[in-house]
Amino acid sequence: MAEKAFKVSVYTQDAAIFEGEAFSLQAPGTLGSFGILANHAPFITTLVPGKITIRGKSAKPTIINSTAAGFAEVRNNEVTLLLDNVG
Repeated sequence: MAEKAFKVSVYTQDAAIFEGEAFSLQAPGTLGSFGILANHAPFITTLVPGKITIRGKSAKPTIINSTAAGFAEVRNNEVTLLLDNVG
């Protein structure tokens, strides 16, 4: 069975950090780390500083190190992360 992809967008106030498709995403939420796959239920949560891992078509995942708080929104196979700062 082929993995299903979803759209991921990661922004700071200064720039778009990542825009593309992913098969999975892991991020540090305020209540603990969480993972996203295609067709995930809609939700909004706050993020804490930490490692965000985006696994896509490439064999090597994209790693984003958030150094400040942020927000995540998941809906309709689209994930948007708004980060205060990355390092």
